[in-house]
Amino acid sequence: MITSSVKCCQFYGNKIEKPIPSYHIYDGDVFQLIDQAVSFVMSRINAKVGDRDKSVLADVEPELPLQVVTEAIVNAVCHRDYTSNASVQVMLFKNRLEIWNPGQLPFGLTTEMLKTQHTSLPANPLLARPMYLYGSIEQVGTGTEMIVEKCLEIGLPVPDFEQSEIFKLTLWRNVEEEKNTENIKKSREKSREKSREKSREKSREKIINLMKNNAFITQNKIVEITGLSIKSVEKNISILKKEGLIKREGPDKGGYWQVIIT
Repeated sequence: MITSSVKCCQFYGNKIEKPIPSYHIYDGDVFQLIDQAVSFVMSRINAKVGDRDKSVLADVEPELPLQVVTEAIVNAVCHRDYTSNASVQVMLFKNRLEIWNPGQLPFGLTTEMLKTQHTSLPANPLLARPMYLYGSIEQVGTGTEMIVEKCLEIGLPVPDFEQSEIFKLTLWRNVEEEKNTENIKKSREKSREKSREKSREKSREKIINLMKNNAFITQNKIVEITGLSIKSVEKNISILKKEGLIKREGPDKGGYWQVIIT
């Protein structure tokens, strides 16, 4: 079917206009479509090449993580509406990567929910199954959450998810002109802080669960199990105490932890 192909375009600037330096239409099975579209993007974005101090091969860090680009294209191919005459479109601009998908989100699922953990509701379950067996998808609704987390990890803005007559995912590139704008800097710092706070919340959740399972657990044991530093464990425990979520009963030696929350 012609509309099952993937159209890939590269533009010089930040809008759709000629001349178009690179334009390809890829055909094949879903796995070939994904591989070709991913290669199109990864071969045209910037990459930082490290030195060879650890091995004969130099480390290469693309501006957009391979895992993120792959997941974004996999989602578009897997969840698109195959009754539509439109095609999946992968468009690389100077400041962003847009992936257009002719499809609609399942009922009850919003674009904001895609940024956090959510239920997996594949639009094409017969297609999703072989892709899961092949290892392309996980079928647990973690793909879009991973996209957001990986972008934040390397200092990129939060990706945009938009639903109109099509579904559009925008990944923002790390270009110099973006770095020079104050709004982008604030957005990135806010995103990084959210990511750090989320990490701290997960650490405190781990500590609470350990205390639930063993009220006599020591701070050193928490360090050993979680891999956190002793300073981090002490700080998180202090916060949990201030928030009234845990309480220390008895002396430092021989006492025990009481978890206030259920």
